[in-house]
Amino acid sequence: MTAPTTHPLVLIDGSSWLFRAFHALPPLSNSRGEPTGAVYGMANMLKRLQREYQPQRICVVFDPKGPTFRNELYDQYKANRTETPPELSMQYGDVLALIKGLGLPMITVAGVEADDVIGTLALAGRQQGLHVLLVTGDKDMAQLVDEQTHMLDTMKNQRIDRQGVIDKFGVPPERIVDYLALVGDSSDNIPGVPGCGPKTAAKWIAEFGSVDDIIRRADEVKGKIGEKLRAALPILPLAYQLATIRCDVPLPLSIDELVPGARDDAALIALFRKLEFHRWREELEGVAATPSADLSITAQSDAPEAAAFAASGTNEIADVTVASPATQVEIVMDADSLDRLVDELTQAELICFDTETDSLDANQAGLVGLAFATRSGTGWYVPLAHNYLGAPDQLPMDLVITRLKPLLEDPQRPKLAQHGKYDINVLARHGIDVAGLAYDTMLESYVLDAAGNRHDMDTMAEKYLNHRTIHFEDVAGKGKGQITFNQVSIDKAAPYSAEDADITLRLHQTLYPRLAQVEPLERVFRTIEMPLVPVLATIERNGVHVDVPLLRRISVELAGRMDELQKQAFVLAETEFNLGSPKQLQVLLYDKFKLPVLAKTPKGDPSTAEETLEELAAQHPLPRLILDWRAMQKLRSTYAEQLPAAVNPRTQRIHTSYHQAVAATGRLSSSDPNLQNIPVRTAEGRRIRQAFVAEPGNALLSIDYSQIELRLMAHFSGDERLQQAFRSGLDVHQATAAEVFGLPLDQVGSDQRRAAKAINFGLIYGMSAFGLARQLGIGRNEAADYIDRFFGRYPGVKRFMDGTRESARVQGYVETLFGRRLYLPNINARNQGLRQYAERTAINAPLQGTAADLIKTTMIDLHHWLASAAPALRMIMQVHDELVFEGPEALIRDMAPAIADRMCRAAPLAVPLVADFGVARDWDQAHQAIGHARSA
Repeated sequence: MTAPTTHPLVLIDGSSWLFRAFHALPPLSNSRGEPTGAVYGMANMLKRLQREYQPQRICVVFDPKGPTFRNELYDQYKANRTETPPELSMQYGDVLALIKGLGLPMITVAGVEADDVIGTLALAGRQQGLHVLLVTGDKDMAQLVDEQTHMLDTMKNQRIDRQGVIDKFGVPPERIVDYLALVGDSSDNIPGVPGCGPKTAAKWIAEFGSVDDIIRRADEVKGKIGEKLRAALPILPLAYQLATIRCDVPLPLSIDELVPGARDDAALIALFRKLEFHRWREELEGVAATPSADLSITAQSDAPEAAAFAASGTNEIADVTVASPATQVEIVMDADSLDRLVDELTQAELICFDTETDSLDANQAGLVGLAFATRSGTGWYVPLAHNYLGAPDQLPMDLVITRLKPLLEDPQRPKLAQHGKYDINVLARHGIDVAGLAYDTMLESYVLDAAGNRHDMDTMAEKYLNHRTIHFEDVAGKGKGQITFNQVSIDKAAPYSAEDADITLRLHQTLYPRLAQVEPLERVFRTIEMPLVPVLATIERNGVHVDVPLLRRISVELAGRMDELQKQAFVLAETEFNLGSPKQLQVLLYDKFKLPVLAKTPKGDPSTAEETLEELAAQHPLPRLILDWRAMQKLRSTYAEQLPAAVNPRTQRIHTSYHQAVAATGRLSSSDPNLQNIPVRTAEGRRIRQAFVAEPGNALLSIDYSQIELRLMAHFSGDERLQQAFRSGLDVHQATAAEVFGLPLDQVGSDQRRAAKAINFGLIYGMSAFGLARQLGIGRNEAADYIDRFFGRYPGVKRFMDGTRESARVQGYVETLFGRRLYLPNINARNQGLRQYAERTAINAPLQGTAADLIKTTMIDLHHWLASAAPALRMIMQVHDELVFEGPEALIRDMAPAIADRMCRAAPLAVPLVADFGVARDWDQAHQAIGHARSA
């Protein structure tokens, strides 16, 4: 966002801003459990506004308590608004103290909403010739936009002018009130025309004009929507009146009085001390003697846990930074500049590199350019394949690759990247096997605080460097008009690309020192996450072969099964209906069959979600049919139809993307396509897996850790009975049933084993007696008795769970066996629901996170070992606790026991690790062989 040259009149919708800041950030609190997140968010945004716009006139406007004049017009106005969360109400006084301490004018007018105060001030500002900036995300404010007045949505970092209103709503600012009257506003409970959405409203306004014109010509609108329009005609004038912002409110302050006052450092220091914003307090205490000094606070649009939070183990989140300078760019267009670049890279202690491509798919993307940085503030761009009309001659790609290949392939020259796996795969397709990737800023941020924020470069640059980067849309456009990077002019591409490399280097210089301060985190980064990058890159390039004709047959089979289920549903419902329509399903289940409403949607409608239908299935057969139909539909659309389209035309294999920096616990995820969520417990899901096949002459090897999280529970808890069950090679669910129900092992029946399995896995995920009762179909007291018996027989598990919760409360995080941390900002929250969720996470995260670290460590070990022991074997998939390999069948069968043995020796635990394997032509058969081995 670039600040204008003039100083605008800045009008802040304080109520809207505060509410959005509160919900955008995770619930933060000080050591006394008092919520602080809303104050933090407001402080960041206010300081950013002042820094970027330096307003000479500014005002923060709040809604008053109690009803306003709109309630007199319509008693149901905002009637569906929920009560303000107490965690937000408690911070209101501190927010006012913050604004006052910053010396900013505030206005609240009894009986008048903030929108109307802002509208009145905006009109007065325009009349004085001022540019006006409306700081809000409220769509109602769009009616105030004109050539002098713009909206600024700080949450989205978006400034909206007149054309922006048209682009967003499809109507100009002077028709926004008409638009709002037609579509209504559920948040304010303003009635509109039922069924009239944004596109319909824009269409009517374009065709007829104002609401008055639409009312006069309502008979011209045909169909059901026309009937709805005519039925709503009596309410439209009221809706129009409610949506109109008044601009004639008597105000206590004039425009000339909205001048920022002196900052009250003493009051701010006291406030920050109370809230425990230590860095901000220390900064103010250091500058308080200098009246002109300014406190610069990083603006953040995401969750605010900075790396300092991760490093210190405290709840301190604020970071003091200074704005970073622009990148100086050198474009490599000739042999001399290429020589200078090679010399620069040769002498560099660390090479930061980045690729520019024409596709997000690394296995198909063409290389368009390369960017480098070795010193903060400078960047190089080597254009290679910009081919727009009039593009200048560029250096031959073969020449550039020949010159740079030795440097990029030298493992002794440390490299740095942001999401380097993508760049590695792109360069591998162009003849460069990158070696020596030592740092990745995405992973530095992820290891510091996995759940605290997003780990993309744009977000991190703004958070840690106070720098808004040039975004891809800035140079390539957006939407349907977006062009590929090879079509971007070099004069635009070079600053964008060089900045990417430079900012990555600056981020590394900021993040890695913080990471190095916490030895366990630095070890996770150095020994797990970074070594895993080339492993995942190789797996992605290997890809997996699928039987496309079989997938097409499966699609036909699933369509037939869906048709059968639909016919059965029609018979049960005694009418035909759309099985995919929640609305029609609501009518049948709740109106026709009078089933109980067990849950509601956010809009208040009876729920038809999967969990609700599972409960209703016990009372009526239709919900089960719907669930089965949905399962078939998902398999067909997500896999049977989409997997053939995902086959790479060059390799004839599917190349998924594995993501390291997504799951807070450290688990990998995959996308494009997602291969980790294909069902294994249903016949139809296994049918999809049958389409994952080895190429002719090869076989697939599936190896899966057995009950890994339960084994980790035995290790962490130190419970002797649980450990002994694993050491003895017992069926742990059968052993638990024997302990809980007081039966000899050989007398445990299937029902007891099923209950014990539910207890074993349920406790790992923090299941309550209520949840266990629902899963087993028993009474809550009986379920509670099961849990009590379990803890009675496994007291070590109870001690571990209680101790973990208490430790998390004290230090604010939990750790895996390998040292990975998950921070829990809600562990001391006053809100019971948030606190209990954090407590459940505290128990599960060390187990799930250790399992994730374990499989990652195993993948790294096997990757390097197989490269020399059996290079013909390829690791082709990772699915949670399972690894899949492909290779010559004889070699696969020969190597499988040794691979499983290495997996079992991946970590020293108090109980043995077990890795079962199966070999077959397709993935399903290989996985089924594991099940047969376990049952044997």
